Amino acid sequence: MHLTEAVLAPLRERYGEPARLKWTGKISEYEHGLATYNPKRMHDVTLFILNGERLALIRKPHFEEGIWRPPGGGIKPGERFEEGVRREALEETGLEVELRRYLVDAEALFLYEPHDVPWRTHVFLATTDGEELDPLDLDEIEAARWGTLEELAGPLRARLLETGRAFWRYRVALHDAALGAL
Repeated sequence: MHLTEAVLAPLRERYGEPARLKWTGKISEYEHGLATYNPKRMHDVTLFILNGERLALIRKPHFEEGIWRPPGGGIKPGERFEEGVRREALEETGLEVELRRYLVDAEALFLYEPHDVPWRTHVFLATTDGEELDPLDLDEIEAARWGTLEELAGPLRARLLETGRAFWRYRVALHDAALGAL
């Protein structure tokens, strides 16, 4: 993986020491397909983008009804981390962002016999002065909207857990850890 300690150490120095999260869970065949569609990518960056009290949330076309989550994506090989984060924010929300804090460094193991998938998620707090959410990558993002941290911790959390999907249980653990770090 290209997000090595040499890449991550300066991020911890600049944005603070993140909370650590370890998570293991069995995933479905469908979820395994999502996790391995790009076999070279085994990470994502999740962004808690705040504009005052408002939190940017996105919805992808394959999400179940009522599912919204903070935006994020992968850092490309050879791409500077901060540039990749800004690119993902722009693609998924249309917002220019400023990174503020490294909230969570999560290591997950998605169990799927015989090919378990190790995964790592880096959760960052970012801020924006942007008011309008206008995703640029309309193939990947169905919609974006403003929500709140309270909504993420309450009704959206409950909706993610209702699905019974391991990926959403993992997202709930990420969100809970990030909210705790805030």
